[in-house]
Amino acid sequence: MDITEGKTVRTIAVASGKGGVGKTNITANLAIGFSRLNKKVMVFDADLGLSNIDVVLNLATKYNIRHLFKGEKKLKDLIVEGPSGIKVLPASSGIQELTELDEFQRLRLIEEFEGYEDPVDYLLIDTSSGISSNVAFFCMAAQEIIIVTSAEPTAMTDAYALMKVLFTKYQEKKFKILVNNVKGEKEAREVFRRLSVAAEKFLNISLDYLGHVPYDPLLQKAVRQQKALLEVYPESEAARSIMQIAEKISVENNNHVKGTLQFFLGGLLKAKC
Repeated sequence: MDITEGKTVRTIAVASGKGGVGKTNITANLAIGFSRLNKKVMVFDADLGLSNIDVVLNLATKYNIRHLFKGEKKLKDLIVEGPSGIKVLPASSGIQELTELDEFQRLRLIEEFEGYEDPVDYLLIDTSSGISSNVAFFCMAAQEIIIVTSAEPTAMTDAYALMKVLFTKYQEKKFKILVNNVKGEKEAREVFRRLSVAAEKFLNISLDYLGHVPYDPLLQKAVRQQKALLEVYPESEAARSIMQIAEKISVENNNHVKGTLQFFLGGLLKAKC
């Protein structure tokens, strides 16, 4: 790999305690947002047994992560191009054994990322929902973790449960909260306040408010078209909010390095000039 001094990929895990909060759509649209900020972006569909990103973006995928683990294909063979030039590493669909990676599969993945040579500025990891070992592995491998939640009580409870697992088992203390599908800033801030109070009281950690994405009927319209919102309705309220969040992330300094696992998706995967 051609390694450029000091230019490591920025790795962000996008997670949620509960399914159905719009995590995959947020990931896909954030990727396009970063691309429009002239960044080279890869999305890794880390819901390895139930592929989603390729369905959301209507991408034709000949191979998937299962072919890599079987030794039939290399990482570069799996990559497909999505809208705005983003690259997508697709998961498999309906393969139960991939929902919990074993040590050999994790090492194989590390090996493949080490050998990947195309330039990447941002790697977004769309984890599965819940608190499985795969979710923990990918969250801890990333430099940053975005927790997507909504105003539903179950979504907030499950978001807290995920943070609790990552804190108590892996000592993770940094989480960014993105509140999706709300009426507006006021409702989003209340969701964040409730999560923040619980996290500070019971876990003794403080959370960062990343932003919110309002309810927008055009989002569902885009989903039915299997298109990203930023691609088909870039002037919609939700699209503008996602773009603002992408801009906010892009100007932040990130010095949060979490040891050897971080190098798998950060230090070893470096962008070339």
